[in-house]
Amino acid sequence: MRPAGRRRRTGRHPLPVRRAPDPWQRPARTRRDAQPSLTTDALERAPSTPSGNWYVIGASRALPPGKALGVTVGSTEVVAWRDGAGKLRTGPGACPHLGAPLRDSPVRCGTLVCHWHGLALDGGPFAGWEPYPAFDDGVLLWVRLDREGGEPPSQRPRVPSRPRVRDAVEAVYCGVGRCEPEDVVANRLDPWHGAWFHPYSFVDLTVTGTPEDGPADGDGFTVDVSFKVAGRLVVPVRARFTAPGPRTVVMHIVEGEGAGSVVETHATPLAPDRWGKPRTAVTEALVAASDRRGFAVARAAAPLLRPLMRASAGRLWRDDLAYAERRWELRDRGTFPG
Repeated sequence: MRPAGRRRRTGRHPLPVRRAPDPWQRPARTRRDAQPSLTTDALERAPSTPSGNWYVIGASRALPPGKALGVTVGSTEVVAWRDGAGKLRTGPGACPHLGAPLRDSPVRCGTLVCHWHGLALDGGPFAGWEPYPAFDDGVLLWVRLDREGGEPPSQRPRVPSRPRVRDAVEAVYCGVGRCEPEDVVANRLDPWHGAWFHPYSFVDLTVTGTPEDGPADGDGFTVDVSFKVAGRLVVPVRARFTAPGPRTVVMHIVEGEGAGSVVETHATPLAPDRWGKPRTAVTEALVAASDRRGFAVARAAAPLLRPLMRASAGRLWRDDLAYAERRWELRDRGTFPG
């Protein structure tokens, strides 16, 4: 037995779990609290924060040396690769010689070599081919496209505050939906749907603060929610949702297990599909941290945990992309409520 008066160390506490209540007991409260105007107002404020014309184009781990990545952001075709020093390089996706798709070209010793005629690009200007500013924050890859953004450019993207990668376990989910970036942002700025639309992951969700509550809550939503662990066992946390840019929503866990952990959702407009319908890439970075002593084991097991984290995010986004796509369809028909 532990001597009387001696407290157990915080790092040894088991996960705080409790039995989840039945969410179906409170439908009236959800309908009353989830005022469409709150989400609409938050969505209108999001574009007021400049992005500096920076767009997320993928996960840092998804672009190892020797590989090229191609993506069309809006109407701009982009190719990305790493040079000999591992630095991210980006530029137009068409070869300046005869327009070959550079995304299909090999990378040799940090140089992108066009697979049609062998033109070599080292990331510097060449024959009218001008590189785009690029940034690798250690979790996500960014490119600055001034023509697409149309804002005053910034030297670096506004990377949300997050735990250091070396102290955390990170994973990145990528998906594509037939919608526009605002539909993805709107989904994340509607915290009330979580326990109803994702009962397999969230229960007992209560929004405790909204932007209309005054300076204490700023432009964010504060949520008390329980994450399901197994069966009806859950882990309660307090989370805060903010929109630090026109295409980004960030959830910080501010209290409870994993305080300091972050989930970043970035929406990047893609080229329309063959029917002219909009497409948006969702890139969600999960950066988990904990001050528990045993978290070092989780970091060591990160290669095994990342696929599970991506699968969990993918399950949520299977539903949330349906939400975003439905929202766009109604808006396109001119029948969106309100």
